[in-house]
Amino acid sequence: MPNLLEQLRKYTVVVADTGDIEGMKKFRPQDATTNPSLITAAAEMPEYQAIVNEELAQARTELGPKVRAEAVAKLAFQRLAVTFGKKILEIVPGRVSTEVDARLSYDTDATVAQARGIIAQYGAAGIGRERILIKIAATWDGIRAAEILEKEGIHCNLTLIFGLHQAIACADAGVTLISPFVGRILDWYVQDTGKKFVGAEDPGVKSVTRIYNYYKKFGYKTQVMGASFRNASEIIELAGCDLLTISPKLLAELEATEGVLERKLDPVKAATQNIERIVMDKDVFEFMHDGNAMATDKLKGGITGFTDALIKLEALLTVRQEMTELRANASA
Repeated sequence: MPNLLEQLRKYTVVVADTGDIEGMKKFRPQDATTNPSLITAAAEMPEYQAIVNEELAQARTELGPKVRAEAVAKLAFQRLAVTFGKKILEIVPGRVSTEVDARLSYDTDATVAQARGIIAQYGAAGIGRERILIKIAATWDGIRAAEILEKEGIHCNLTLIFGLHQAIACADAGVTLISPFVGRILDWYVQDTGKKFVGAEDPGVKSVTRIYNYYKKFGYKTQVMGASFRNASEIIELAGCDLLTISPKLLAELEATEGVLERKLDPVKAATQNIERIVMDKDVFEFMHDGNAMATDKLKGGITGFTDALIKLEALLTVRQEMTELRANASA
């Protein structure tokens, strides 16, 4: 009998949620996605030190010998996610998501500018924009940036989705892909209620199911990619979702498990459901967001978490560059 991972691939595009290139080689996902936390973790792994050092050396060459180590680290930092992205695209046949700086989440113009810069970096390496998803936090300002980018043919992955209002706004904006965070939703409800949730009763599973059914009911082209899983049960309950981005640990668990995997999400079934359409604008978005304590908390916390990871990575690169220069000066 085929394992659960093999069966899942029949219904759903499997994406690797990792910055670990070796993990991608093992599980052969169609696409890959990263975030600042994953890139920071990868940058600290011994096997990727050559990549980090190469970016620092290139930044130093471009900026010249008199520029401080912090400036060298900042330039290397801006390029590191793209460098990992290029390595990933040597493995996966599909797309890689590369994230805009989370500190720009409430700045539409700056988000658009940085996204264009990311696409230009990939383009300079001969990689077409059809293989890149620009990852942006799903604030109202981030969604507006994505709307501009999509009209330019730059495809976007709107992340930190915690509510239907975010999902509808993204679909109305013509966004290519959204990433609802299943596990983080579960975390909030467990902490808030003290209850345990199993299977289809998982609040994160319910949220993604609702979004998926809404999209399919009304014929939206935007795809749904469930993300941030806490256990394999959540993945099993979302079999049939357009895409699922899964950590290497859970990919291994699915691969090691035999049994029958039932398709849970289906566009034909979704089309028959009685769902009310919501007309979305900024006022409705803010009303629904303010009325959803979980979405409010998790969006703010997610942006803060990604920002903290970026700050950590910048500090790590600065220390690395300072050590390199100290050794060079000592041997001169």
